[in-house]
Amino acid sequence: MALVGLFSAKDKEFASKLDLLASLVEAHGGQVVSRHVQRRGVSSGGTDKMGDPFSRRTLLSPGKAREVADACRQGGVGVVVLANPLTDHQRAVLTDMFGCLVLSGDDLR
Repeated sequence: MALVGLFSAKDKEFASKLDLLASLVEAHGGQVVSRHVQRRGVSSGGTDKMGDPFSRRTLLSPGKAREVADACRQGGVGVVVLANPLTDHQRAVLTDMFGCLVLSGDDLR
């Protein structure tokens, strides 16, 4: 499984949040093979939008979405778990982009 999270640049606890998500995955019998973090508000001009997703369709920037998709294909990843809540539409778009099942961390709780 791959873990993905969109976090504000102000969020200093993003690594521990991904660790908690990894623990949930492992508790369900999964093995985490990669982690991908998208930070919002790190770049110039991004501070005004720190709490917003990059895209309503994918949550992620196009580059980060391609990075995750490539990693999934190369690593044979069957499931991606996002740390963020997902709409049904986002889940469908990401499933198509990544070529595997996409879940939210909320699905594991």
